Amino acid sequence: MKLFDVYPLFDITIERGQGCRVWDTQGLEYLDLYGGHAVISIGHSHPHYIEKVTEQLQRLGFYSNSVQNPLQRTLAERLGKVCGYDDWQLFLINSGAEANENALKLASFYNGRTRILSLEKAFHGRTSLAVEATQNPKIIAPVNQNGHVTYLPLNDLTAWEREIQKGDVCACIIECIQGVGGIRMVSAEFLQGLRKLCDQHNTVLICDEIQCGYGRSGRFFAHQHLNVTPDLITVAKGIANGFPMGAVLISPKFAPVYGQLGTTFGGNHLACAAALAVLDVMEEEQLVQNAAEVGTYLMENIRSLRLPHVTDVRGRGLMIGVELDIPYKEVRNRLIYEQHCFTGCSGTTTLRLLPPLCLTTADVDDFCQRLAKVLKS
Repeated sequence: MKLFDVYPLFDITIERGQGCRVWDTQGLEYLDLYGGHAVISIGHSHPHYIEKVTEQLQRLGFYSNSVQNPLQRTLAERLGKVCGYDDWQLFLINSGAEANENALKLASFYNGRTRILSLEKAFHGRTSLAVEATQNPKIIAPVNQNGHVTYLPLNDLTAWEREIQKGDVCACIIECIQGVGGIRMVSAEFLQGLRKLCDQHNTVLICDEIQCGYGRSGRFFAHQHLNVTPDLITVAKGIANGFPMGAVLISPKFAPVYGQLGTTFGGNHLACAAALAVLDVMEEEQLVQNAAEVGTYLMENIRSLRLPHVTDVRGRGLMIGVELDIPYKEVRNRLIYEQHCFTGCSGTTTLRLLPPLCLTTADVDDFCQRLAKVLKS
């Protein structure tokens, strides 16, 4: 049997990591400015994370959600305090797509409506509703094309108001910083206006914080930069530093109703131990503050170099887009194979930087030298 390839593969096999560095099977060291799709939040192979996950696995890796799991309650309490939503509910699952899928279901259960508004260039996952809310025809199968979703322009409040006033909109789902969409940022004016419209028309506001959340933007959630409180918040990626986990944070306006949502593996003992270890390290090492400070340093340093082909540097914290006037592919490939540095991409011309939140200013200096070597030659 052959493996079904999910992505075009680089001819590299990574076998170990430490902090913001990884090594391949040939012993080559790479600087990691991508964090495995923004998943590695506290750094590769953090000793505290290894210790806590190992301890839990030695006790119990999994048992059904039909029995009490104190780790889930501890995670809910600690996450609520650190992000400022301690009176909310937490539903634990396994991935970002599941988080968005369940958030959209909750919204529909809440107001009985079926239409969704989503941003142009949005990416919310590959499951049924999540992929329908994703503007990428290549990954939307015919079975998913049910006409539930209307895509609207970024920061065009008039266009969103026109749709919401029709009275049939179940939910608006927003990435406050679009990742796959090119590190495009929602404005405070837009999101605050959208919040008011949703309140007026009993429409649910969902913030997809799967990539831009969990400290990456320099606040715990990216929407907190914009002084807006959504109704539902979806998270995944960095929540457990590589262990599969996702979650929906549910505001008090949603009463708990048994049977609407369920999961077999979500919130299992091992996943919760991993997520609690992540919170330990984030708090102990002040990684949210580090993301804000080092992210600013990274953007300022790239700008100050005035490199050929760089037309824009944008983002918040350690979620950064470097816009090029040439296709990203050759630049990214040269960074990987010549300079041994991993970055990501968006669209056709944007380098996407999503490093672990423990990135240092020395790492930034190192990356900028490698980037300059590629773009100046």
